[in-house]
Amino acid sequence: MVFKWLKKDTAKPKQPAEPDDRARADTAIEADQAPQIVEPEASADETIAQIPAADTGQPDAIPEEEPSQRPAGTTPSAGYFHRLKNRLSRTRKNLSEGLDKIFAGKMKFDEAVIEELEEFLITSDIGVQTTMELIERISKARVKNADELKTVLKKEILTLIIPEVPATPTLQTPPRVVMVVGVNGVGKTTTIGKIAAAAKASGQKVMIAAADTFRAAAVEQLAIWAQRAGAEFVQHRENADPAAVAFDAVAAAQARGCDLVLIDTAGRLHTKINLMEELKKIKRTVAKQVPGAPHEVLLVLDATTGQNALSQARLFHEAVDVTALALTKLDGTAKGGIVIAICSSLNIPLQYIGIGENIEDLRPFDPQQFVEALF
Repeated sequence: MVFKWLKKDTAKPKQPAEPDDRARADTAIEADQAPQIVEPEASADETIAQIPAADTGQPDAIPEEEPSQRPAGTTPSAGYFHRLKNRLSRTRKNLSEGLDKIFAGKMKFDEAVIEELEEFLITSDIGVQTTMELIERISKARVKNADELKTVLKKEILTLIIPEVPATPTLQTPPRVVMVVGVNGVGKTTTIGKIAAAAKASGQKVMIAAADTFRAAAVEQLAIWAQRAGAEFVQHRENADPAAVAFDAVAAAQARGCDLVLIDTAGRLHTKINLMEELKKIKRTVAKQVPGAPHEVLLVLDATTGQNALSQARLFHEAVDVTALALTKLDGTAKGGIVIAICSSLNIPLQYIGIGENIEDLRPFDPQQFVEALF
């Protein structure tokens, strides 16, 4: 999928659905909690000039990539690969120099080299379990120098990061409901906005639900993304029941013929309610509206947190059965090895990686392309 600037929708905005078109949540909602369904005001092709950063609520300028900035004769995909290599330069340098140093002055691949290699891979955020598996495979290959080691590592890493997961069943009746989870600060809001913009660009009608009703400025930040992506938007008042927001958004999406519903959720609650229990409640609530929903539970992780990201993935997966991952902030870190650890340790597909702030810098994860950029 190629992220591109969206084309202007010249159709007249639809009128809000009548109250009878939408079912109410099973939890009683008081009058001042009535949902606000916001029609997109900005045309889809307007430059997304002020997109807020992950948690600060402050806008960051997101310039559109000019054709002249791409190398001559390259496609947008080739341009992305070039950016991916640049973003992973620190990780690549760390791996290359580290492997060269391990073999410096060594005549053979002995126990001493193996010990150094184990320590190096673990400190590169590949993790203990994955490192042990890689060492076992490398030992069988009987490498003799750093170049051979890099070749074997490249092959074995590619094998590890391609998960064996069952094919996703085809959705018979829209909307497709995606519940986005993750702790505060990982980039959930910007990830939702970029996915919404890409879906809109591909011709889909998108609804965004602001079910993170506890974090200050979360709704306002998400509303900016929804407006500029050309998506419809459902919100309640601050501290409203998140499950009720999700329920109303799905009901409104059905009434309006939306193809995709993206549900933002809290990463931390300022109440005595357990976060995981609140997420489970949202899942149960939307399932009452659309059987089988949510069709996807997307967990957003921050690459800069290293092994903590892996721990978060396990906790969220136990609670809400995560079906896909999005790894953000791969730019600016020398520890891109966390991608290998996550893919090999969890039988959950890595669906998106984020390598920058530009809208086109969130892309579907391509294992082959990632490994090529890594080495």
